[in-house]
Order: sequence, then C-alpha cells, then structure tokens
Amino acid sequence: MPTHSETRQMPYSAQQMYNLVADVAQYPKFLPWCAAARIRSRAPLGEAEVMEADLVISFKVFRERFGSRVTLYPDERRIDTEYLDGPFRYMKSHWSFAPREDGSCDVSFYVDFEFKNAVLQGIIGVVFNEAMQRIVRAFERRAAELYG
Repeated sequence: MPTHSETRQMPYSAQQMYNLVADVAQYPKFLPWCAAARIRSRAPLGEAEVMEADLVISFKVFRERFGSRVTLYPDERRIDTEYLDGPFRYMKSHWSFAPREDGSCDVSFYVDFEFKNAVLQGIIGVVFNEAMQRIVRAFERRAAELYG
C-alpha cells in the first residue's frame, strides 16, 4: 500500500505541464521502467476526456502490462487515473497543475497502489521512494527538453 504525494514548482506553464503528463503515448520515451504504451480508446465525457491505456512496465526480471482509465479535465488542468487490469490489486493517481502569477506552476502528484504479487510488492516497497523520485525527475527532464 505505498503512497506518494508531492507538489513541485515548475518553471513552465500549467498548460505545458498538463500537456506533458496527458500525453501518455510518449511515456516510453522518457519514463524509467516504461517499456511501451498503447492507447486503447479515447472518448469525450462532458467537459472531460476518458482515455483507456496500457503501459508495459519492465523492472529487472519483471515485465508486466497494466491497463488504466485516464480521465483528463483540461479546463481544470487535472488528470485522474484508475486501474483497470494487470498486476495490481488497486492503483490510482491524481495530477493537478496550478498556475502561478509569474507564469510558472505548481504540479501536485499523488499515487496509491498495491501489487497482487507479494514478492513484487516487497521489492517495490524497498525501492519505492527512490523509484518515485526517479519518475518525478524524468518528468522534470522531459519538461526541460520540450519547453526549456
């Protein structure tokens, strides 16, 4: 049941950061352990858009695909993710992007998950905080590449 939550000020606009995180298909280009991404479907839902996507996570000897429902709220600059299928017992994450007066933004991220496999859960538990830091840094580097 690891959870991670943090808010970071980024020197890019809230819209730029929202666009970066919402572009799930690009994750394999910059996210550690993300070997592949596939968008299953996209559909409007009122002011939001719902995307179903698969990510393939490769970590040491483990290679697992998992599906998630990503709900994009462009007007609110918010992204919610919920687990559909794969190696997790459950998984959810939330992103929000708040503009600041100077044109930068605050990016808030929260994730909560548990693997079905106790061995995998144990391995992740040991390296969880380091893994979350690597993922956050990967998004920061990607933003610098795209917008810096």
